[in-house]
Amino acid sequence: MLGANDGIVSTASLVVGVAAAGAGRNAVLTTGVAGLVAGAMSMAAGEYVSVSSQADTERADLEQERRELQTDVESERKELAAIYVKRGLERALAREVAEQLMAHDALGAHARDELGISETLKARPIQAALTSAATFAVGAAVALPPVLLSSGAMLPYTVGATALACLAALGALAARTGGSSPLLGSMRVTFWGALAMLITGIVGTIFGTVTA
Repeated sequence: MLGANDGIVSTASLVVGVAAAGAGRNAVLTTGVAGLVAGAMSMAAGEYVSVSSQADTERADLEQERRELQTDVESERKELAAIYVKRGLERALAREVAEQLMAHDALGAHARDELGISETLKARPIQAALTSAATFAVGAAVALPPVLLSSGAMLPYTVGATALACLAALGALAARTGGSSPLLGSMRVTFWGALAMLITGIVGTIFGTVTA
């Protein structure tokens, strides 16, 4: 949802700004496509770097845990048992659970319960990058069909209205999925999207007037 919203707001604002400056349809469409590609690649690169850093931290933590298990396994067993005691188990039961889990997979038990690292939550840089790029591109694509279906002075309004309708729907869906008010979620994202397009449109109009 976040990537799609970002794609809609940034690309639609870019298209509205260029259209408001008086550019022709082909120039506006080219700008929109360029914004889609550039934004998707930017999202992918940023997400890849961020999640790669997280993956590096996870690997370093696991390596340290592996060394500690090799040098002082009893302290690590007590540490794991203490975690289970804090979660509500009796001390004797916590120690028994720790012993059995460590006998099965000591590093996995510490990674999951001490470090919060599991196979499900493991950092995956490439997957994160592709997902961010795809969701941004899908959102950004919303701004392109209206460019083909409208022209002249109506183009910015057509793009803006289409983008706001999509933002409202996504905002309501995201809020409903999270268990909050769909109306509030829809209004929030629509307001900021409208503000972004309005400001960009004003800048485009001023720039078009100055260069005319």
